[in-house]
Parts: sequence; C-alpha cells; structure tokens
Amino acid sequence: MGKISVLLADDHALVRQGLKALLTAEPDMEVVGEAKNGQEAVALARKIHPEVILMDLAMPMMNGLTATTQILKASPQTKVLVLSSYSDDKCVHDMFQAGATGFLMKATASNELAQAVRDARRGNRVLSSSIARRFQNKRFGEFIEHGNAQKTSELTPREIEVLKQIAEGLSNREIGEALKISIKTVEKHRQQVMNKLDIHEVAGLTRFALANNLVKREAPAPVLGR
Repeated sequence: MGKISVLLADDHALVRQGLKALLTAEPDMEVVGEAKNGQEAVALARKIHPEVILMDLAMPMMNGLTATTQILKASPQTKVLVLSSYSDDKCVHDMFQAGATGFLMKATASNELAQAVRDARRGNRVLSSSIARRFQNKRFGEFIEHGNAQKTSELTPREIEVLKQIAEGLSNREIGEALKISIKTVEKHRQQVMNKLDIHEVAGLTRFALANNLVKREAPAPVLGR
C-alpha cells in the first residue's frame, strides 16, 4: 500500500507548516497539497483527489463546513478530518452531518494526528479523546456514531409531522389543534417518536429535526469558529 496522500486546509501558514512537519515525519504519509481557504481546498481536492483532508473550520472565502460538503459531493471517497481549536456540540454535529470522518482538537493534534489520519483513511470514525468523553453520555453522540438517516425512515408520516411541530416549539395542545387530533393522540405519537429515536428531551428532538432538514433554521447558521 502506498503512502497516504493528505491535503492541508488551514488559513494560517504556520499551522500548515507544523502539520506538514508532523506528517512528513511519518514514513507512510505525504502532504500532496496545501490550501489557505475553503475555495482552494475544494479546487485542489477535485484536482488531486487526496485520500485524507485535514480541514480547518473558519477560513476566508469559504468555511470548512461548506468546503467539506462540496468536496464530498464531488469526491465521496475522500476522508475529511476536521482539525480545530473549538469543538462545541453544534460544530461537531454539523461537520459529521456534512460527512466528515473525524474531528480533532488542535491542542492534542501532535499526539493523535498520525494515527487519526490512518484511521480516517480506513473510514473509521475519529474523535479527540476530550470530545469522545464529552459525548459518551449524550444521546447526541448516537448521531455521530451511527448517523440518523435510518432513524428518520423509521418514523411514520404522522410522527414526522408531530416531530416538526415539537421542533417548532408547539405544546401538545397546539400540535393537536394544528393537526386536528386529540391531545392524547399527540402524546402517543410524541412517545413513539422518542422511543424510535431514543431521544427523550425536546432539545434533542429539535436538534434531530434541524439536522434532517425537517424544520428550517430561523436565521442562517453563523460561520463556524476555529
């Protein structure tokens, strides 16, 4: 097996230099390109088809989330490994929804990077240990580990309608009035949705609905922080 081809996407030259030094020190890896913004990352990925891309989040011209979406649409075999200084739940969730294979913190990259690149190339899910610990006891982590498309397909049309209304912030009474069903029926559907998704709080149901585009965000998502 040849060396793992890696593309670096980060708007800071010093960061790219450091990453390149770490990776080229590994006998089974080679850096085949560098991009200083999201647009360059997309263009280079389409041109050289790297096996793994180390992707920053906040970059000029195009952020890491948009770049990842475009890259994987054109080259689904490429693995995107996010490397960021920030790892709030929304950032991690959105990047995995976009198709990223892993999410690493820059603070621990020097210790985890090489093995993370190898694991990402194999298609294994990769998380910094600090992020993995945070998600260990969260239902939200199930979306990252297993995806949620299959879970959505398990819901009936009526359950999806109820889920949409829950995510919009409506009470059981308001949902019943909107769908012209009794409160008891709403409660039954609500419980079935929670059981099927294994999500038992409104915040989690709302995140699920947003992630699956069942409801629209009130405002455009902000540029992701690094």
